[in-house]
Amino acid sequence: MKKVSSRALTLAISLVALQGAAPVGSPAAEQRAPGACGAAIGVPSAPADATTVMPGTDLSTATRNSPPGTTFWLGPGTHTLVADQFGQVIPKDGNVYLGAPGAVLDGRGINRAAFTQQASGVVISGLTIRGFVASLNQGVVNHDSAPGWVIEGNVIEDNDGAGMMAGNGQRILRNCLRNNGQYGINAYRNGGISDLVVEGNEITGNNTDDWEAQVPGCGCTGGAKFWAVDGADIRDNWVHHNRGAGLWADTNNNDFVIEGNLIEDNDAEGLFYELSYNLVLSGNTFRRNMLPQGRRRAELGDNFPVAAVYISESGGEPRIPARTNLIDISGNMFSDNWSAITLWENADRFCNSPANTSGLSCTPMVPQVSSCAQPGIASPPLLGDCRWKTQRVHVHGNTFEFDSQTPGCLSLCGRMAVLSNYGTFPDWSPYKAWTVSDAITFQQDNRWYDNLYYGPWTFVAHNAGRGLSPEAWQAAPYNQDTCSTFGDSGGCG
Repeated sequence: MKKVSSRALTLAISLVALQGAAPVGSPAAEQRAPGACGAAIGVPSAPADATTVMPGTDLSTATRNSPPGTTFWLGPGTHTLVADQFGQVIPKDGNVYLGAPGAVLDGRGINRAAFTQQASGVVISGLTIRGFVASLNQGVVNHDSAPGWVIEGNVIEDNDGAGMMAGNGQRILRNCLRNNGQYGINAYRNGGISDLVVEGNEITGNNTDDWEAQVPGCGCTGGAKFWAVDGADIRDNWVHHNRGAGLWADTNNNDFVIEGNLIEDNDAEGLFYELSYNLVLSGNTFRRNMLPQGRRRAELGDNFPVAAVYISESGGEPRIPARTNLIDISGNMFSDNWSAITLWENADRFCNSPANTSGLSCTPMVPQVSSCAQPGIASPPLLGDCRWKTQRVHVHGNTFEFDSQTPGCLSLCGRMAVLSNYGTFPDWSPYKAWTVSDAITFQQDNRWYDNLYYGPWTFVAHNAGRGLSPEAWQAAPYNQDTCSTFGDSGGCG
């Protein structure tokens, strides 16, 4: 991956040292218990070259009157901006904003955003940032998705909208991102984002405004949302108790490495990987995800296999450069979730289909959405390239366990699934009937093997009505979970 600027990276490491904590990725950091929201933050004293800003001094004015590359140290206490919805700090290239212990930047329910516009290489560390009222799908910190920012060791909480937006080369390190109205992180930028690092954060309690209830089907909630991000490292975070999905990658993301995270107690999926490509999901722990949403669906008589990890129209694609050409799910622990992994591909959802809720988007293999129409779509290459395919997903070396006595589980908590629906729509679709169900189940290199199972697991294959025992899942024609162990039996010796 590309590197953040040497100045910003050096400064970020120095800030960690000033705050008395180990840099993310160091042996000490790897051994620490999760919990950025319980950690002390703040830079105790102003660096020698810093401009000191005390409460009552307008940080916006101080920024405007200083040259690019200025370091500001915000003293203890509550800092506010001008009492106008558009009151904001507009950094210059290379500016650094450091908070003393106890330094708070408070939007007071008035200001929409804290740090805005297009300066590059900005560093923000040691601040509590709260009380801003960003609009739906907008964010408080890096509101305009500028490049190269380092956002490290802050508490960003109790804001409307997203706690932050993301830009190219952004580093999001050791922050507490909690109780924001929509997301902790909204990684969206017109034109896409590349080279993103999200490491050592605690992302918890977000979507307090319950946007899916306000705008049903909006797909706009959770701990962190990623849109058209090419290259992301998401490591060593604690993602928990979010109202909605914990992590959600939606539409033409690629080259994600998600490893070493603790993802637990999210109302919906721990990870939702949708319309996206090429993922390494390794060494994570998923606990008690999807229980609230799973129970609600079951109470309504819906037996669809929702799961802690939901791979929807996403797969490995060798034609798109990445660190893997698979979705490689390995070495993870799944414990007491509402089911574990579901691989799904909607037969009616493809480029230019009215059933595609990402209607203006198409796969990277097709430059124009309008190309996906008859007669061209009926034959290669468009027949294959107009679909986001759930393909080349390898699930191996994981441990899956669940307690069948968990309240509300019924028989639906211990399931694994690979399936599609019967294609019906639109009338010109070349993917009708069981075309896609056959492909995802038998033809697209989706494989389970070498896993460990504890508990009475069942499996769903081809379509939602086809439930299987472990023996049937391992037998022809499915031939899944070769060399896997079920309790004390199975394996390959």
